[in-house]
Amino acid sequence: MPKPTLVFAALLIALIAGSSFFTVAQAEDPATGEARLAVIVLETLSVKGRAPKTGYSREAFGPSWADTDYNGCDTRNDMLRRDLVDVVLKPRTRGCVVLEGVLVDPYSGEEIRFIKGESSDRIDIDHVVSLSNAWQTGMFQRGPEERRIFANDSLNLLAVQGRLNSQKGDGDAATWLPPRKVYRCEFVARQIAVKAAYRLWLTPAEKQAMLRILRPCPGQTLPSR
Repeated sequence: MPKPTLVFAALLIALIAGSSFFTVAQAEDPATGEARLAVIVLETLSVKGRAPKTGYSREAFGPSWADTDYNGCDTRNDMLRRDLVDVVLKPRTRGCVVLEGVLVDPYSGEEIRFIKGESSDRIDIDHVVSLSNAWQTGMFQRGPEERRIFANDSLNLLAVQGRLNSQKGDGDAATWLPPRKVYRCEFVARQIAVKAAYRLWLTPAEKQAMLRILRPCPGQTLPSR
């Protein structure tokens, strides 16, 4: 189990170095190589009320599904290729465009068939920490490039059932949780990883909800991507 002092030391080093984002490796404790525990990282996050939504818009986070990793593919198709199985790709699109596939929805456990143009609206790419939530917990203070990267960061994205994504909206852990209870620890751990990576704060109710969810799974680690 990583020691809290090591986690705090790693965070201090990152701040001194001027690092803005976690890398994949930073899902592990740099001193021990062990995976970071969500409950420990949770305690490093600031807690305060939400800022006003003044100035928020989707456009403030740049164009939807920009190619921020410069692999030649838009982010939506990147996430479909990552999260779906039995994927069929469109020919002559450099392996980018997903025509078909199957999603085992993490939020419900349901199996959903994806066919581009026919059932595309059944699957959404969810911002696990919503753009609105991020704006009100610190992202309003950031520049357009950091917001663009945030909106396309695979750490904060999941292919999920469209209906549940609409139901979630901009809710946080205090107001919305996946109906599939066995996924809730992973869901909250991903939110914690995102908030830590982008130095976003929690509301008091959000932190209490996260602590409650993690109580039966204290060994839950942060996702890398």
